[in-house]
Amino acid sequence: MTTDTRDSSGKASPSGYDPDFLGTRTDVPILDASIQDDAVLWEETEIIPYTHFSLSLSKTWRFARWVAWNIDGTSIKLLSRTNLNFTKDPRLAADSQIGNELYSDNRLDRGHIARRADLTWGTLPEAQQANQDSFHYTNITPQMDDFNQSKQNGIWGRLENALYEDVDVQNLRASVFGGPVFHPDDRKYRGVALPSEYWKLLVFHEQGVLKARAFLLTQDLDHLRALLALDEFRVYQITMDELEERTLLHFPEPVKQAAELIAVRDIAERKPLAALADIEW
Repeated sequence: MTTDTRDSSGKASPSGYDPDFLGTRTDVPILDASIQDDAVLWEETEIIPYTHFSLSLSKTWRFARWVAWNIDGTSIKLLSRTNLNFTKDPRLAADSQIGNELYSDNRLDRGHIARRADLTWGTLPEAQQANQDSFHYTNITPQMDDFNQSKQNGIWGRLENALYEDVDVQNLRASVFGGPVFHPDDRKYRGVALPSEYWKLLVFHEQGVLKARAFLLTQDLDHLRALLALDEFRVYQITMDELEERTLLHFPEPVKQAAELIAVRDIAERKPLAALADIEW
């Protein structure tokens, strides 16, 4: 999706998310026309590349609208996060990113959108660079401490693991998209609107068939959000239509076709996932 260009220091820029990673082309989502002017631009494009992932940053919210990343389960490196610090991306204006000013002296965690452990694959230098890149604030959103250990038994933080455990993923390769859902009535804290919903889309091949599964983490379905209310979060499996409506993102047709589910109820009538076994792969 991106070429090997140079940043202001002369260092080669990473190639970012690979849309051909799965063999079937799975491009990044397109911003709805109503929000295209809200994208922070880098090198005249809204797609900002890192090692093994790319993202689009919102000018208004100063968080990523979407992050897209590739996972190669055959070459994962178990790397430490010791001595890695959260930093703003020096390629972008500092005031276009939310930094440490939001996270000090409270229960908010710096939550990775693209999981660090998903990105540390490839050659050792490549994995080390991905490990470091994952700590840019552009890949971070505010999450409650113990966010992934809420009443849902950590379902949100274990979706990728569950995929590999429950599905015969072809070549152990997957592409993942994720990010926050922005609502005009999101509560503000220290002048920053805190997202109360998050989404994730897993794309993979099983027995030669491209599949995609979408999920939503939400505090409730009526948008009556309480500030820092951890225990109200629920995880739902949703359709692509629901995902696109909530995010104002448009996904490529092959992904939408791969996400077709049988007899999915309206989300208002649906029960949250109580266990990983409830997921329809």
